[in-house]
Formats: sequence, structure tokens, C-alpha cells
Amino acid sequence: MRFNLSNQSYWKFLKKFNFGGLKSIFFISSLLYFCIYFFLNIDQISFKINLEKNGINLSLSFLFCVLSIYLNAYAWKYIINWFGKESKSNNLVSFYVLTNILKYVPGGIWHFVERFNYIKKISNTQIALYSTLVEPYFMLSGSFILASLGIIFQPLYFFFIFPLVFLNRKLIYLVLKILGSIKGKIFEVLRLDNSKDQFEKRININSFFPTKAFLLEIGFVLSKFIGFFICLNTFYSINTINIIFLLVIFSLSWSLGLVVPAAPGGVGVFEACLLFLVGRNIPENEILVSLIYFRVISTLADLFLSFPFLIRKLIKRI
Repeated sequence: MRFNLSNQSYWKFLKKFNFGGLKSIFFISSLLYFCIYFFLNIDQISFKINLEKNGINLSLSFLFCVLSIYLNAYAWKYIINWFGKESKSNNLVSFYVLTNILKYVPGGIWHFVERFNYIKKISNTQIALYSTLVEPYFMLSGSFILASLGIIFQPLYFFFIFPLVFLNRKLIYLVLKILGSIKGKIFEVLRLDNSKDQFEKRININSFFPTKAFLLEIGFVLSKFIGFFICLNTFYSINTINIIFLLVIFSLSWSLGLVVPAAPGGVGVFEACLLFLVGRNIPENEILVSLIYFRVISTLADLFLSFPFLIRKLIKRI
């Protein structure tokens, strides 16, 4: 199956457009918004917590963050399988989990680089490249499907289903071409040729739609949301909050954090977007404390699972 490019001027525009600069501006703006929000409410914020009373809640939040990482790892494994690399071993899952902490390294691409190099060793360059490029798109599509539940509040949320249309054997090459144009830095780091021929080489996609990978990505975002929901419930009585509304807001905010890799791990962007979108539906001090605790817990989950990888890298440098 080949993907033919007809509108060359469009792709030239994508390649020349400074996406990095735009994402940096959005990141800095989001960080400033969060900081201003924080300092305006600092006199009402308390980080004191009763571990005897709330320790179970925070532990559950941590466990759901850990679960989300594993669901994401299994989704990546099935993405690779979809592109034609059959693997019954869980080595792919373990490697994904171990390298997840690298998303916090400035640049936002080093976890991709490690995974590309690993898949390249056990498969081929095309599958390694495609699975590396398209994985964030799967996450984004899963998150947008959850955000589309907002259709019960506003019909325009229906358009969040649109990215799902391209997750099929016939159209995935279009997605890969666009991602290749946007993620030019990955090609530079991997020393690959970002050319038309690179995207027209055949791979053996084994089904029309990647059902397992997509459902696991939805589970990944849901697990993240449950972890956040538990944190919020620790500091604020959520009986008056519509859970669907909160899920939609969380999914949109997390998606924006994903597509702005200038923010390591979405730090600042996710928090600022959620604060902005929630508005005054939740008291400012409670939502701020919940967001900070959730960020700490989710980062600790990444560190906990990636600790063996970090130790191995440190030993190699000594």
C-alpha cells in the first residue's frame, strides 16, 4: 500500500512553519497563567494533609497512575503488532515502562529516540519509525474520544471524533506524513531522511483498524483521570460536580499538554488549561492543590517504574 502526495506546496509550508516556536510560546504563556493563578491564591492554599485520613486516597491515585503507564505500554506493543511486527513477549512493555521518565527530559523526544533504537534492533527501521511517530496520535485520538462525551453539553464536541477517522489502514499514511513534517527534530536526532520515499515504503498492516491499541489508549487516559479524580476528592467534595464534565475538561487539558512537548511531560500546560476550562466550577484553592498533588504523584509513578533504567544509565556514565 502506498501513500501518494499530491499537494507539495502544503507539505513545504508544514516543513517551513516554526511549530517549535509556537509551542514554546504556548508553553510559556501557560506556565505564566498557572503561576499568576497560584500566587493570587497562595494565601488560601494549604498543602497540609492528614496521611491517616487521606493516605489511602493518595495511594490509590498513585496505583491508577502506575496502571495508566502499563496500559499505555501495552497499547504501544499492539501498535507495533499492527504495523506487522508480531511479538508475544512482554519485553516491549517493560522497555516502554522503563523509558517513560525520559519524556520529562528537555526536548521532549528522548523517550522516542530510545524506543526507536530498541524496535530497530528487533525489527526494521520503518516499523520503528512509524510506531514511534504515531503513538502520540493514538493517545490523542483516545483522549479526544473521551472529550467528545461533551456533546451532551455542546454539539461542537462531536468534532473531537474526527482524528479517529484516520486510524485505519487506508489513511494512516496521511497521519504519518503530517507527523513527519511536524516532528522534523526527531529525524535530525535519528539521522533519518525525512523524504517522500521514506513514507511510501511498504509495511504489513495486519488489520483495517487497531482496535486493541485504541481501546488501551482510552483505558490509559481513563486511568489518569481516575488518579486525578481521587486527588480532587481528597481536597474537595465532588458531589456537586458533573463527572462527565470533569472528564471532558481533563481529556482536553491532557491533550493540550501532550501536543506541546516544549513542556516536559506536559508540565504547566495541562494544569493551566484545566484551571482555565474548569473556571469557577471548583474553588480555586482546592483545584490548585489537587493539580499539584496529582502532578507529584504521576511523576513519582514514572520515577518509580523507571528507576532501574536510570540506575543502568548512571552506571554506564561512571
